[in-house]
Amino acid sequence: MKETGFCLGSNLGDRLAWLRSARDRLVATSGATLLAQSPVYETDPVGVKPEFRDLKYLNAVIILASSLDARSWLLRAQAIEVELGRIRGEDRFAPRTMDIDLLYHGADHLDDGGLIIPHPRWMTRLFVLRPLADVRPHLRLPGSERTVIEQMAVLADSSEKVRLYAPFW
Repeated sequence: MKETGFCLGSNLGDRLAWLRSARDRLVATSGATLLAQSPVYETDPVGVKPEFRDLKYLNAVIILASSLDARSWLLRAQAIEVELGRIRGEDRFAPRTMDIDLLYHGADHLDDGGLIIPHPRWMTRLFVLRPLADVRPHLRLPGSERTVIEQMAVLADSSEKVRLYAPFW
């Protein structure tokens, strides 16, 4: 069994319902066990076109344990995104009903045909670090010199706004 971390995000429609549905579908994966889930945070979108700046995200982190490998989890996450109405286009930062990022998979360190573990930008995004710090503050991801909470402190002066939205969901 490996512990796997996911960051969930939505900025279209009933954002909290999309997060719940994604969480429930990930947990329903055969052999998966929910170990932890963070509160939900509302965040400003990062890297979006000006016309999408008002579409705030809800973000949360969930931690699962299972025997699935990282590639299987990636395929499962992408299938759930499609089931929940995600449409992929040229603009990778376009609004979406659901975005599921695979943050880490045990102690794996992979760069394999579109799958990079740990997620290549986890340490630069407060919308990932804040909820991850709620559930795994002392986790040190492969290749990192800092724990999650230490990395979050590095970004403390960031202009990125992360606001508590729902402590329980």
